[in-house]
Amino acid sequence: MNPRAIFVVLAAIGLSCAPPPPPPPKPDPTREAAYGEAVEKLSELNRNALAALGKGARDDAGRYVQEGEPASKLLLSAPEPTLAAMEAVSDRDQIYAGMLMANRHWSFARQLLVKNQLRWKYWKPRTQDTEQRQREAERGIAECDKRLMQP
Repeated sequence: MNPRAIFVVLAAIGLSCAPPPPPPPKPDPTREAAYGEAVEKLSELNRNALAALGKGARDDAGRYVQEGEPASKLLLSAPEPTLAAMEAVSDRDQIYAGMLMANRHWSFARQLLVKNQLRWKYWKPRTQDTEQRQREAERGIAECDKRLMQP
């Protein structure tokens, strides 16, 4: 066998052992128009729910909170949600938890508040706003715990 043929055979063997090329990077869903639209829609629904609660229209507020569920899921499906998305989801959960507390559904409200508390506990970078949101959730958790312990 000539040296050139040996080189070709060895090169073929070496190439067959090389790892496959890395997959192309996945697109960032937070950069898509639908993501930004979902943030705006959920923020608007949150404002509507708060306005309805201010007028005493709890059923309307409940409909706004329920209507925001698909947007919340979409926003949280991103590997790294944006701050605006997290704020909108957090606000929805906080509103819903408040409604549950008003109806004495302490354990369900507590679940939402714990999610909010953990969401902001681990958010980077920490800001006064994220710390305030975490403290607000912790106050709600403490209130739920107090009510759950009452006979």
